[in-house]
Amino acid sequence: MTLPQGVSGIHVLPADHHDGPWESIIVPPGTKERLLGTAVLVLRHGRALRSLSGSPHGLVVLAGPPGTGKTTLCQGLAQRAAMAVAKRGATTFVEVDPHGFPSEMLGESQRAVRRLFAETLPELAARRPHTVVLVDEVEALAVRRSVASFETNPVDVHRATDAVLAGLDSLRAACPHVLLLATTNFTAGVDEAFLSRADLVLRLDLPDAEVLARIIASSLAELTTLWPPLRRLAEDDALHAKLAAMCAGFDGRRARKAVLGAVAQRPELAENPEWLTAEDLYTAVEAAVR
Repeated sequence: MTLPQGVSGIHVLPADHHDGPWESIIVPPGTKERLLGTAVLVLRHGRALRSLSGSPHGLVVLAGPPGTGKTTLCQGLAQRAAMAVAKRGATTFVEVDPHGFPSEMLGESQRAVRRLFAETLPELAARRPHTVVLVDEVEALAVRRSVASFETNPVDVHRATDAVLAGLDSLRAACPHVLLLATTNFTAGVDEAFLSRADLVLRLDLPDAEVLARIIASSLAELTTLWPPLRRLAEDDALHAKLAAMCAGFDGRRARKAVLGAVAQRPELAENPEWLTAEDLYTAVEAAVR
């Protein structure tokens, strides 16, 4: 199937193969509840909320360093929100790639962005009662105009950002049942007017010791489903706490990879992962810190 320009994927939710991301991301208490509440409010009551003077834009921005789970959390949120509103119909999940728009010709980015918001997304949103759109690395699309580089087509950069802002407003007016999720590793690079339109800007920081311990425990629990003898490690809270202290400064992805890396330290251990020990985990984390 040929996808529209700038769109990297279209899915129908809820779907069994989209289960998992929501549970796998470990974040501070209340984070998921706030995200899901915002999503359900827009998807379920977006049309009614248009009557309010401060009606929502249906925009949620997740910001934070790489590896903090922003994209995975958005994917999981789309599935979980679709499940919450499934009684009223299915949800279309659209993934947008900001790097899929032309930038080499003056005016092309502006026209492509305008087409996305004025034609592509409304057409996709008309298919089902609910629509969730994910835009990763939104700083590549809604460039902060006050600091945009003037080395290459600065006029096009500014006009493209203007087109994003106008597109958000027109999309909200025409399709109030659309939820737009955006992620960014670099909040300072996102245009201020884009951020001001967000109903929720949520920052995901690097995990603290408590969250790291939960991530490590989760990683070991997942290994236990494959090799049950590892349950002794998955249930050792003291081990998780010590490893978390050693992983200070790690993002969630790096911590999970350190656990998996422990199994790959020696060929015989890779052949028989059930032989994994606490000492193997300590050694792997020490190596990851260097």
